[in-house]
Amino acid sequence: MRRFPAGVAVVTVALDAQRVGLTVSAVTSLSLDPPLVAVAISRQAAMHELLAESQAFSLSLLSGDQVGLAQHFARGVPPIAMWEGIELHRSDGPPLLSGASAWLDCALDNELSAGDHTLFVGGVTKTELGRSSGGALAYVEQEYVVV
Repeated sequence: MRRFPAGVAVVTVALDAQRVGLTVSAVTSLSLDPPLVAVAISRQAAMHELLAESQAFSLSLLSGDQVGLAQHFARGVPPIAMWEGIELHRSDGPPLLSGASAWLDCALDNELSAGDHTLFVGGVTKTELGRSSGGALAYVEQEYVVV
């Protein structure tokens, strides 16, 4: 599957005073009516339980020049340093990252066990378009590429 390009997004969750973000490439559109998306999260990820508890998540679909953000949120940065120096499009609710090509807010609709991951299905409650220039960020052959 590493030869199959996948779009890159940062999924974010906020619950009480906790805010967590994680780079993902396992995001898919499931349905247009109703609008549903799914994101696969490892059961070992710090975000896993927080997402299940919060019942909501947001996605920042990364633009082609946001490799640095993808790497930052892929590293497992400690929560205290996770948001340091990160420019936000919105900080109420699950944070959204500035400069993304689009943003989605989702209410948790379903959870499906999938091996060592959980597939979280979200009902899209809000969408917003960001930049249209610069392409989209994708991941293929263990490298970030612009498409």
